[in-house]
Amino acid sequence: MVAHIRSRGFIEMFTPKLLVVLHEGYGWRALRADALAGLTVAIVAIPLSMAIAIASGVTPDRGLYTAIIGGFLVSALGGSRFQIGGPAGAFIVLVAATVAAHGVDGLLLATLLSGLILMAVGLLRLGTFIRYIPYPVTVGFTAGIAVTIFASQVKDLLGLTLAGAEPGPLLPKLVALAQAAPTINLASVGVALLSIGLIVGVRRWRPHWPNFLIAVVLAAIAAAALNLPVETIGSRFGGIPRTLPMPALPAISLDRVIALLPAAVSFALLGGIESLLSATVADSMTGRRHRSNCELLAQGVANIASPLFGGICVTGTIARTATNVRAGAHGPVAGMLHALFLLLFLLVAAPLAAYIPLAALAGLLAVVAWNMAEKHQIATLLRASRGDAVVLAVTFALVIFRDLTEGIVVGFSLGALLFLHRMAQAVAVDEADRAELAGAERVPYDPAQAIDRDVVVYRISGAFFFGAAASVGAALDRIGEQPKAFVLDMSDVPVLDSTAAATIEGFARKARRRGAPVYLAGARPAIRRALIAHGLRPPLVRYRTAQADALAAARRAIGSDRLPGGAGTVA
Repeated sequence: MVAHIRSRGFIEMFTPKLLVVLHEGYGWRALRADALAGLTVAIVAIPLSMAIAIASGVTPDRGLYTAIIGGFLVSALGGSRFQIGGPAGAFIVLVAATVAAHGVDGLLLATLLSGLILMAVGLLRLGTFIRYIPYPVTVGFTAGIAVTIFASQVKDLLGLTLAGAEPGPLLPKLVALAQAAPTINLASVGVALLSIGLIVGVRRWRPHWPNFLIAVVLAAIAAAALNLPVETIGSRFGGIPRTLPMPALPAISLDRVIALLPAAVSFALLGGIESLLSATVADSMTGRRHRSNCELLAQGVANIASPLFGGICVTGTIARTATNVRAGAHGPVAGMLHALFLLLFLLVAAPLAAYIPLAALAGLLAVVAWNMAEKHQIATLLRASRGDAVVLAVTFALVIFRDLTEGIVVGFSLGALLFLHRMAQAVAVDEADRAELAGAERVPYDPAQAIDRDVVVYRISGAFFFGAAASVGAALDRIGEQPKAFVLDMSDVPVLDSTAAATIEGFARKARRRGAPVYLAGARPAIRRALIAHGLRPPLVRYRTAQADALAAARRAIGSDRLPGGAGTVA
């Protein structure tokens, strides 16, 4: 019976939302809504996919391959009704660095390996832990990525001609761009400004129109009609193929796998965070709930399939997913149709992409970078607390000056230490008079009122873990040697670790050497089992279900029927 329930829970956890939607009943009205939403998202994805691919150091067609193959699989197999998969701006820095170090073939192998890692993470049900990334870390690395994306587009925004290859790190890049400043192309600047102006203007005055596509198309028409001396997709890349390539494995060897494993782990980590964040945004917009581990499994499959067709990293994309929701999507079929519409564009209209100016795509990514930097959230975190501000600043600085993965790891570590510090700071010790135990209102402690100090009661409240153990231990050690028995009320302790258990054990052994019994009152079953596992069992300590029972037992043990005069609280 238990095995059946577990099997059913496993199947439910990994059942794609597509099957759930079809099981609910799928009719013509739902198909029409999904078709309209899929077309809307495809119109947004066409220029964005090409722009992200170019910024990542690969040809624009690879961005379309990613959106077609990855987008279809993410929607068909994923745990979110509305998730749209494809290339994402967050990957630009990592992908470009991998291409520079290992070539395109190395990038494809790293993407495939990241897919295997994501599948393993999903099957091991570790998706929940990815969501534990602190909010200041997500805001910090997103802002860092935004700055890096913008810096990568300055060359095409201004039409600069660099003496050599453009450096990857930010500071050398800025130096190279400054040295190339005399080569600025005013026509490229004009096209970029036109694109940015159209994107912003259309979004403001006609928010339901495809502003990205309108801006890119009009910029291409203006550049061609005026015969402007600007670089285009055709002049740099020779256009876009009109078909999907045949699937093929990248070159695989043990040495290459070892060399590319750090990049693969970075892709998997960022892809997991980005996709679950995107699914959470969709949940907040629709009131639905995604299945995180099923979503990670789908992301893994998509990242295995995408490089087989020449595509790059796939993840859930927040902007396109939100567009899908706002366009009235009914379920995952919208994302699948979005991929098919992109394939149709590739088959029919790919030659037209050769006329798109690179300055227009750079302007598009400049707007994306501006929107990625969550300026309001940054200001809020900087004002909220010094600790959150430090985590945000360190993550941001490491992302733009060092490495994205390093920024996430260090930011997460600082956030965890900050949390532990705050939890430990919450521990305080107060003395109260004997009336408190009788149910009277709490009053300031007066030593003259402590007539009977035979039994001392301490209440421990909150998560009792290694961060708080030192404070609690110090509070217990301050107890004088007059009491003949101790009661530790643990009814408000939801969590206890081995360090906390060792603290209680040390206190109990000291009390036993003085001949004072120790009673533990109100410990929950899980807490009691943990204490017993660490050696806290009779006669070292005695357990009672409630504080009143423990007090009565303590008084009987010392032959006293009087009300104990001291109580303490560890809050």
